[in-house]
Amino acid sequence: MGYAYRQRPGQTRRVTHRAAPQRGRRKENIHPSRFIKAAKPVVEEEVYTPENTFEDFLIHPLIKTNLAERGLTVPSPIQDKAIPLGLAGSDIIGIANTGTGKTIAFAVPVLQRLAKEPNARAIILAPTRELAQQIEDECKMLAKSSGLKAALLIGGTNMGGQLKDLRANPRIVIGTPGRIKDHIERGSLTLSLFNIVVLDEVDRMLDMGFVNDMRFILQRISTPRQSFFFSATMDPSINALIETFASEPVLISVKTGDTAETVEQGIVEYSGRDQKIEKLHELLIGGSIGKALVFDDTQRSVERLSKELQVRGFKADAIHGGKTQGQRQRALNRFQASDIDILVATDVAARGIDVRDITHVINYSTPQSYTDYVHRIGRAGRAGRTGYALTFIEL
Repeated sequence: MGYAYRQRPGQTRRVTHRAAPQRGRRKENIHPSRFIKAAKPVVEEEVYTPENTFEDFLIHPLIKTNLAERGLTVPSPIQDKAIPLGLAGSDIIGIANTGTGKTIAFAVPVLQRLAKEPNARAIILAPTRELAQQIEDECKMLAKSSGLKAALLIGGTNMGGQLKDLRANPRIVIGTPGRIKDHIERGSLTLSLFNIVVLDEVDRMLDMGFVNDMRFILQRISTPRQSFFFSATMDPSINALIETFASEPVLISVKTGDTAETVEQGIVEYSGRDQKIEKLHELLIGGSIGKALVFDDTQRSVERLSKELQVRGFKADAIHGGKTQGQRQRALNRFQASDIDILVATDVAARGIDVRDITHVINYSTPQSYTDYVHRIGRAGRAGRTGYALTFIEL
């Protein structure tokens, strides 16, 4: 087939920061050997014993009820450590693997403060529309029957509806940096009224080039304020941002290793464009692929590849930044429901999409950076399963 595989605990402390230059977005020259790695056997992890239950937290009874209705009684490690500190008013840096419950970890203290302080307002930033919608869904679940007004500000959706929601003076605003900045500049959103800010997936927002938008937004939020920075990784560029906008933040790190550890990684060698699509066709009919997320570089190439696969008889769809939010959501819903088994995507899909039965990630084009590669392949091998990642390399 032309591809090959080759063998290859939590802490809490106060931190200080050093500034670092912003990371560029030129495509890295990644040696093919870095795309080849055997998955580590899935071993039974040591059971975490939480210090609290959700019932122990000093939060509004309505939030407790909504958590219980969702079946949440015992917090995950990041929730167990972050929620008490958030309730106490600390600024927090939370570092944890994807899929460990980070949204609940910041949503509980944020909503509790909104319930306790009538003048409090919160703004939550996420790198992608999909993640922003997931955060909105979690907040709606926790705040059900509270009467709390919220606004979701993301691209690809009607601006008129967003303006209507903002005129209702929402106490919680969730959105992507670009669209939030648009509203600030047109005068429809005044951040001097907001005294709680959450940046989720900070590393991804920096990777996507949102650093100037984030600084523009953070500079306009009320002080004093409470800040939450959540991320899967921590590097100097994140430190530089946090140093400017947080006050003695508490670092909570419960990361247990890279998600990619459970992913079997290999390469697919090809020569020329025609052979490339034929190699992909062979892979997809091979029988071992249950559900595949296929990455390509641009909106145009994603659209072209998706249509080519459809012509060849595959159940495929595409997701990229050029589609409306409704189109993106419908494609995701079809993928989750297994109405399609191939989703072709730009890197917009590398974060904020939680489809747990993806068996394969196929890098039809090489990623922008090795960090992007790790985010991509982390979509497979979830929930204790071994996943598979294949990267196309031209000879």
